[in-house]
Amino acid sequence: MAEPRAREQERRINVRFLGHEFVLTTAAPQEEVEEVINLVQSQLAKLMHPSSKLISEKAAILTCLNLAGDYVRLKREYEQAQLAQGARVGRLTKRIESYLDML
Repeated sequence: MAEPRAREQERRINVRFLGHEFVLTTAAPQEEVEEVINLVQSQLAKLMHPSSKLISEKAAILTCLNLAGDYVRLKREYEQAQLAQGARVGRLTKRIESYLDML
């Protein structure tokens, strides 16, 4: 699900969201598939509680937007962490080089 996998490992999985059956084709490990399905079902359940007047299509779109927002935020945080780590590695490399020059 997160990255392309070899075609020969793909399998079909049936899942139900908001009363509709979906067939997913994936090569992702079963644990990852279950985690994704549980996350989507959990997000939908938050929006579709008994007192909610949302129709299922709107709940699905809001779930997509919420998950996409989480993805974008985490991607940005990851990129910032990579930049910070690169800067730390650069400083450490300079310190090591200057120490070696003194020898």
